Amino acid sequence: MFGDNMADEKNAKKTAVALGNFDGMHVGHIAVIKSATAFAERNMTPVAALFDEHSRKALSGNAPPMLMTPDMRDRIIEENGLKIEYLAFDEIKNYSPKDFVKKILFERLNAGAVCCGYNYRFGRDAVGTAQTMSEICSELGIECRIVGEVDVDSHPVSSTEIRQLIENGDVQRANKLLGREFGFSARVINGDKRGRCMGFPTANQELPQGLVLPKFGVYESRITAFGKTYRGITNIGERPTVGTKRILSETHIIDFNSEIYDEIVDLKILRFIREEKAFSSFDELAKQIEADIKEVL
Repeated sequence: MFGDNMADEKNAKKTAVALGNFDGMHVGHIAVIKSATAFAERNMTPVAALFDEHSRKALSGNAPPMLMTPDMRDRIIEENGLKIEYLAFDEIKNYSPKDFVKKILFERLNAGAVCCGYNYRFGRDAVGTAQTMSEICSELGIECRIVGEVDVDSHPVSSTEIRQLIENGDVQRANKLLGREFGFSARVINGDKRGRCMGFPTANQELPQGLVLPKFGVYESRITAFGKTYRGITNIGERPTVGTKRILSETHIIDFNSEIYDEIVDLKILRFIREEKAFSSFDELAKQIEADIKEVL
């Protein structure tokens, strides 16, 4: 009888594991996440299995630019109702596909279900495919759900394309593929206060290290501070009129007068307005900022 109770307890704690790099949490990634959360109705705990570093970085030393910080990725995953299990990529990089499923998913994570994208690859040298996953799971009594291609406007979604769109300034299209606004959270730092002197104070932020770098220029934006979201215009770049090579995000927050130095605030980028350029004077720059504000009102 004691053994039966133990078996019942183990069955009650089966997990539904979502697999993927989840490096951008775009609409395709969210589809995999949602597939795992559906198993909560069958008394399984939805779990996202994340590597402690991007697989490409572990293998080649170079990871693709991030579409979001790991903290933001984890927050989105948890908001969707999944627990997070971190896996050491270095530990399992030489596992065969079968060893990965058996030792990690079945034995360590107690998977009753596994969800992945149609193009998921795993195992040493990425020899395992989604079909391989389905076959191995079947042998072990694990249900496998493979999420098919997710399209937006009849076009498949990919992290690579989203990075290219952001780098080219097409954040409107990138946001559509992401299913959310591209942005980041960062501390507001002290600047040279030239914006304040011109009557347009700015919230200056350094872009998180490793984040994809948007095309230099001015964007319509939204910034959230003290629990409230405000409209803004954001310049991302080197500020050629000032004569600096330091890359910063500078946001003039419309209808906002509070002090936010040293506060961590969320910035979302909505639309590219114009390219960054050098002005002959700060008066000319101030006139352009006025025009930029009118553009987003």
